[in-house]
Amino acid sequence: MNGDVIAHINGKPIYSNYVYNLPANHDLKDWSKKLRKAGNYPEVVFWKQVNRKQFYKIDFDRQRIIGNYIVDFYIKSLGLIIEIDGTIHNEKEDYDKKRDEFLISLGLKVYRIPYLRVLHDLDNVMTELEKFIIDSYSV
Repeated sequence: MNGDVIAHINGKPIYSNYVYNLPANHDLKDWSKKLRKAGNYPEVVFWKQVNRKQFYKIDFDRQRIIGNYIVDFYIKSLGLIIEIDGTIHNEKEDYDKKRDEFLISLGLKVYRIPYLRVLHDLDNVMTELEKFIIDSYSV
């Protein structure tokens, strides 16, 4: 942890974990913009919960390029990637594993949420994300 308190969740201080100098393939910039505009429905539902710092005043980026990958959501202050996994991920387990290994090797954490849970159990998804952040970024 870098030490700065960026938020309090359920009374617990959340400490920053910035990961500096992340690589980014800028050739993916147009594709990243298209993904943001396309509005994958489960991602839009999740985004409505977290955009404009609505989730404990934590800043989320959407469709962030890291290396040769575009991640669904990224919390820069925590070095945390949040992926909303749709049905396509069922057929891409090797790709996801390689991708996660790369992202983790940079010092990032990856948190995955099944898209059906976002659509049908959003309150619990947000509570579980709170718990994950407390467990990972609180002392």
